Amino acid sequence: QVHLVESGGGLVQAGGSLRLSCAISGDTYTIYTMGWFRQAPGKEREFVAAMHWGVGNTYYANSVKGRFTISREDARDAMYLQLDNLTPGDTAIYYCASASTFTIQQASYNYWGQGTQVTVSA
Repeated sequence: QVHLVESGGGLVQAGGSLRLSCAISGDTYTIYTMGWFRQAPGKEREFVAAMHWGVGNTYYANSVKGRFTISREDARDAMYLQLDNLTPGDTAIYYCASASTFTIQQASYNYWGQGTQVTVSA
């Protein structure tokens, strides 16, 4: 099993920044992809960003490209999502997740954190 714990959410004004963290433990050797997803009130959960855990290639949803940055610790025991130039449309619960294959399809992610709330005020 892989254990994931998010932190770093909060309330921020539009145009502000936050840095989300995802602590990773357990059977980390099974991880091929790490991803960030979000779920806004009344909406389905959606893909935000992902990283190929082996080579470090990154992938972003068009809605966040150029504003969000995914990164990781060299020890691969943590992953981050830097959120810049936030808008009220970014308000959501943000989840980190791991997959044992290379994928950005959330149905293929095996393990999920509990989520961290990001609220952006106008």
